[in-house]
Parts: sequence; structure tokens; C-alpha cells
Amino acid sequence: MTRTDHTVEKIGGTSMNRVRELVDTLFIGDREGDALYHRIFVVSAFGGITDLLLEHKKSAKPGVYASFANDDDDHGWLDALTEVSHAMRAAHGEILEHSGDRNMADEFVRERIEGARSCLFDLQRLCSYGHFRLADHMLVIRELLSGLGEAHSAFVTTLLLQRAGVNARFVDLSGWRDESEHTLDQRIAQGLNDVDLATELPIITGYAQCSEGLMREFDRGYSEVTFARIAAYTQAREAIIHKEFHLSSADPKLVGADAVRKLGHTNYDVADQLSNLGMEAIHPKAAKTLRQAEVPLRVTNAFEPRDPGTLIDDQPGETPDVEIVTGLKVVALELFEQDMVGVKGYDAAILEALKRHNVWIVSKTSNANTITHYVHASLKSVRRVAKDLEALYPSANVSARTLSLVSPIGRDLTGLRVLSRGLTALEEAGIEVIAANQGPRSVDVQFLVGAKDMEAGITALHRVLIEGKAVDAPQKAA
Repeated sequence: MTRTDHTVEKIGGTSMNRVRELVDTLFIGDREGDALYHRIFVVSAFGGITDLLLEHKKSAKPGVYASFANDDDDHGWLDALTEVSHAMRAAHGEILEHSGDRNMADEFVRERIEGARSCLFDLQRLCSYGHFRLADHMLVIRELLSGLGEAHSAFVTTLLLQRAGVNARFVDLSGWRDESEHTLDQRIAQGLNDVDLATELPIITGYAQCSEGLMREFDRGYSEVTFARIAAYTQAREAIIHKEFHLSSADPKLVGADAVRKLGHTNYDVADQLSNLGMEAIHPKAAKTLRQAEVPLRVTNAFEPRDPGTLIDDQPGETPDVEIVTGLKVVALELFEQDMVGVKGYDAAILEALKRHNVWIVSKTSNANTITHYVHASLKSVRRVAKDLEALYPSANVSARTLSLVSPIGRDLTGLRVLSRGLTALEEAGIEVIAANQGPRSVDVQFLVGAKDMEAGITALHRVLIEGKAVDAPQKAA
């Protein structure tokens, strides 16, 4: 497929809750006629809906999926599904003004919720026989439930735009009541097969049912993967992610809105480093898809449509520069073994244990007799890893403690003395540096500080390395 002049654009769940505002800015704004089209929109579920369908992303409060997996009776998941139905109706009730549109959305929710309810009942009944195991089907159930959220938001957005005079088209990739099996590319091809981008505005579900099973690998990061695959498959001119904020040099709530600067232009290398520290401009697998397809990515503020945002491509920086400072709470898992010197296999065993317990490795250091992995996980998970390693190496000393990792990042940090300047900035701010690491590629520097020092560390590094100011002296206790 040859490169075309259309864009593929994604809207996240929090922004979707303000979709009425997006009609006046992003979807329509001052556009008219042909300018309304040549765009494809991929939407997430309305904010909070996926939490109710699966489990709360931060608190882990059970949703329908977690209740269905853990409950001994029907009441938990049935009540949770009813709560989803009410939340969906409340969400589109605030968005759709026309009674006919609200009735259509109500019927859409009723049909999908009742379908899911019947499916879960049937599965319970099937698994009451000894030959079938509920655990074998839970991933499929997770995908089925998750797809309800995106289907609902895409349908409601389509109704809203049609009422505003836009020839919007609902494209459902969730595989609802589709008995055929498709790969992700085949599912995308089927959904867009007869769409005319010159005269139609497709609103596509962020979840796509496919033989690869998106949630198996990406879990709740699937919508960005779908978005990237659509952009690559259709050979879009540009892929655009609309957020509620600009991609900036630090969190403006932390260092001050007047102190941060919009990145404007960076590359996929920086995006990868941000993903590694949990600050995802885009899911790393989605970035890989776009990079290989040579589709540039743009991150914009959905509510500032005239601002071009930040372009992410493969271009190196024109001059060395620290572009962003961010941080992450980590656990330092340290294995000390006096007899490790010259013996192979320790590192492989640690990696195997971390993989077995699904622990995310952020960084690592080692010397003659010590290997330290800095991981993003709960202490409970890390202690399980430590227990395995203690059993494997009885004479080793295995320890774990919570720290913070703060990191200045840029396309090219050559010659900026980020390591030495950063150490000085943190010292002047009264922050003890436990460890520091700079790789030879000069794209990031990592400082390990105390668990409570992350915000102060980011502020100090941003002030010196980006604002070019002196660090404020720490306040002394009276």
C-alpha cells in the first residue's frame, strides 16, 4: 500500500470524557467540507469504564473480570456488570443531547451487556462439567469484557458526530458475534475495506479481537498497539496521539508550569527511555511498529488544536540537550555472593527468576561479586524472587529495598557533563545519591536516590540541567 495523505489519530480515555469539547476543537473546530475527512480516529473507552470491566488500574479494586474469576457465586460479577451498565448510560447521557441518540446508545449498551452476561453464564455452566476448566478461558473473557468499553465509546462518538453533521462511521474491531478468526491486520482490513476516507470519518475501537490475542502480551496497552498497526497498515502520513497535556520537560505540577518547556521534537530513542521509566509517550511495541513502517508520531494536547505538539521520529538531535527529567519508584534487588568471581550463571538465574514472577527490569549494575537489578514491582513480588534466589544460592546474601530512580534524558547528551552536574545539583539540594549510571550512548543518566527523594530530585535536576538555574538550598529543620 502506498503512502497516503491521511492521519491516524488516537484519543485516550480521560480525554474521551470531554468528547463534547473535542467536537469543537479536534473533530470539527474550524474545519468544513473535505477538511473534515482524510483522518481515522481510534478511541479508548470512556475514563473509568475499563476499570469497572476489569479491575481498577491503581487500586486493583475488582471489576467484572476480577469478580468473575474470584467469586464462588454469581452475585459479585453480576452486580459489577450492572454497575458497568449504569456507568455507560451515565457517560453517554452527559454527552448525547438528542433523545433519539440516547435511546440508540441505551439499546447498544443493553445488547452488549446482556450478551456478555449470557456468555459468562454459559461459560460457568460449561465449566461445571469436569472436562472444562474456567482458567483456560479467562484470557478470552478478559478480552471480551475489555472490548465492550471501546465499542461503547466509539458508537457514542459516532452518534455525536453524525448529529453535528459529520459523516462519521462506527468501525467495530472487537469481533462481537463474529465467528471467523482473523489476524490483527486481517481484522483491520475487514473493518476498513469499504471505507472512503475522502468522504467518511471512521471512529474505530481501540480494542481489536484477533488471533494474536492482544491482551496476552499487552494487557491494557492494547489500544496503542491497535492504533499503530492501523497507521502502519494504511501507510498513514502521520500517527497522532491526543493527550490532555503536552509532552513536556517534566511534570508541570511538580516543577511549575512556568518552568517546563514543551519538547517540540524528539525521537523514538527518547520515547523508549520514557517507556522504560513508566512515562509512556507511546507503548514501546507500538513505537516499534511505527518506526519500522516509517510513520512519524506526533503527541499533541487535544484541547489546543492549533499547537503542533511534539513530533517523534528517527532524527537525531541537532545539538546536545537535556530534553526531559522524569523518575520512577523502584526496588533494588541485590545479590551478593563472595564466590561469584569468575563463575558464570548467576545473572541468568536472576533473570529467569525475575521473568518467572513477571517483574519489570528498569536497570541493572554489577561488579565482581554483586549483581543489582532495579525493578518496578511490589516488594511482595520482589520478595518472592529473593526467596527463589536464596534457595538456589544458600550462601548468597539477597536483599531488597525501595528507592527512587531519577533520570535526565535527551537525544544526545554528549559533552553536557550531565553526570557530574547532576551529582552536584542533587548534593546541593541535600539529596544523597546511592548510585549513578551513565551508558556510552549518551541518551540518559540514572541517579538512584532515597524512596522519598524522587520529586525533590526531579525538581533539582530540572532546575540545573534544563532551566539553567542554581539549586535552591534545602530547608533546615528548626
